[in-house]
Amino acid sequence: MSTFTQLIYHIVFSTKNRMRSLELQHKERFLSYICGVIKNDKSHVYQINMVEDHIHILCSIHCQTNVSEFVRHIKNATNTFNKREKLFPMFEGWQKGYGAFTVNWKEKHRLVEYIKNQEDHHKRYDFITEYKRMLKDFGVCYEEKYL
Repeated sequence: MSTFTQLIYHIVFSTKNRMRSLELQHKERFLSYICGVIKNDKSHVYQINMVEDHIHILCSIHCQTNVSEFVRHIKNATNTFNKREKLFPMFEGWQKGYGAFTVNWKEKHRLVEYIKNQEDHHKRYDFITEYKRMLKDFGVCYEEKYL
């Protein structure tokens, strides 16, 4: 018998100290690179977007890959890519940790739209407000000092 899964993850992680160091003029190139990393991991991106201080990825991960390895690989690959290409001179790396939330297949379209519209969304809400809301919506207990 084969292995079948339908797990969709909404993954969010921020720049070190939430520094606004991801310059949007290089956004397409950077996100394209991340999509390639994910595809090479035999995983699938439904939507990806970024603003200056964090990234959202809506994806399915290969059934033999765990989430922490997946995120670590993306962070390491993008650090190396940025050092080589010098896209973001102020970028010092990624904050430790990440958020990963499984979402219902029926919610996929709504989340694709939400992630597409990050620039507009963040005209009203900063990252930490958004992240706290996500944690609350997904029933995740947290301590403020770890945000």
